[in-house]
Amino acid sequence: MRGGLALTAGRIAVVVLLALVTVYAVLLVTSAAVHAAPVGPVQPSAPATPTPAPSSGTLSLQINAPDNGPSSAVVTLIGITLLSVAPALLLMMSSFTKIFVVLAMTRNALSLQSVPPNQVLAGLALFLSLFIMWPVVSDINTGAVQPYLSGHLDFAGAFNAAAGPLSKFMAAHTRQEDIALMTRAAGLPNPATPADTPLQTLIPAFMISELRAAFIIGFVVFIPFLIIDLVVSAALMSMGMMMLPPVMISLPFKILLFILVDGWDLIITALIQSYRGG
Repeated sequence: MRGGLALTAGRIAVVVLLALVTVYAVLLVTSAAVHAAPVGPVQPSAPATPTPAPSSGTLSLQINAPDNGPSSAVVTLIGITLLSVAPALLLMMSSFTKIFVVLAMTRNALSLQSVPPNQVLAGLALFLSLFIMWPVVSDINTGAVQPYLSGHLDFAGAFNAAAGPLSKFMAAHTRQEDIALMTRAAGLPNPATPADTPLQTLIPAFMISELRAAFIIGFVVFIPFLIIDLVVSAALMSMGMMMLPPVMISLPFKILLFILVDGWDLIITALIQSYRGG
């Protein structure tokens, strides 16, 4: 009797458990169906009317300062640009190339490979170029730079004013044969005077003339030292000392001769005087 009651209670518990599971499953299916129900499309809102720009608003780029001069930003930009092209301007439009070539050839004539070093020769050539071209620099500063900074000239006018003294300097120290050579190479008509030569023709002609003059001065400097080398070589050959390098013997005599004639003063004076004629 007791076993039958226990079996009946177990069946009832199983039925109740199955009923609970069925109810839970029904609830899950119902909730999923509710969440998965499609939502109707939402009508887009009408576009907003754009706000008109104020009639008084304008975009302006201020290049000049209130005093009609160039602004500090423009001056800084021009300064940086000039610094970037300064080496080319120094080499092509000044006396630097001629002076440096003459000093380097003088060092080679003395058989000194690295004394004075290139830095010393370049520094000496730079300051000699500033000394020679100081009147040109002063004219450019007075006629172009200061009027541009004060607002009396625009950039094009300042450039033309600065090109005048440079063109005059280069034309005074450029051979007419070199100007004619570059003019024919460019296919341009011959200018009436050297001063009328355009810059694109005058600059290479000026460099050719400077190199020619530098090699002429260097040749004159080489002659006395070449004579010393020949004398020393002949003396060593006559004594049978063919294995001894002649440079070791001739170098002290070259330096002594250069000191006795005050060679640096002579060369620098000759370089400066070569620009006084123009």
